[in-house]
Amino acid sequence: MGSMSNRAVLEVIALDAEDAIAAQTGGADRLELVTDMAADGLTPSTETFASIRAAVDIPLRVMLRLTDGFAAGDVDALVAAARDLRAAGADEFVLGFLDPDGSPDLVTVERLLAVLDGCRWTFHRAIDRAADRDALRKQLADLPGLDTYLPAGSPHGVDDGLPTLAAEAARHDEPGYEPQILVGGGLRLDHLPALRAAGLTAFHIGGAARPQGWTTPVSATAVRTWREALDA
Repeated sequence: MGSMSNRAVLEVIALDAEDAIAAQTGGADRLELVTDMAADGLTPSTETFASIRAAVDIPLRVMLRLTDGFAAGDVDALVAAARDLRAAGADEFVLGFLDPDGSPDLVTVERLLAVLDGCRWTFHRAIDRAADRDALRKQLADLPGLDTYLPAGSPHGVDDGLPTLAAEAARHDEPGYEPQILVGGGLRLDHLPALRAAGLTAFHIGGAARPQGWTTPVSATAVRTWREALDA
């Protein structure tokens, strides 16, 4: 077992405190908090955040997204949600918005970052829908707090995205490529050897933590299987 700094990161989606406790029990390093997985994950209520924060002591990244798809929608409502979550103690976030042409919606991102005030955050799978992934990374490179990208490498998931993920991981010391790549989106245990060989060190699971489906809670046993695979 290497030092903690060499340990792969395992982030698990949690919808409520029961999920959060199971994920932490199974060995998750961090949680992504969302609601409404039918819309691929929207912002949870501050009450849900507070109940999860009280239940576990691992880091929590809270989704800032109020509508399905990658357009920002009502930016004033997003800013208000971010402000309320900050006031409730949230200090890590997940966000990502595109303009209709597939370029990053920098106006919305910068409005949110003004409220987040230096908090660390993940730019999520909107990168997989970007017109130009490399240009997006360079446009976001100097934004405060951005320490992670959550891509599958393709809109269709990790199966199709593996070559892209490997190529991006190989550029980790170039401008725009320093944030950690947190792989997620149709991720399976059998992807791990190729991803690890390519130098990827952080992994995000949602459905894989719920073998019985999204209507059932996170399985600590399923999370433990991933933890053990990553630590092997």
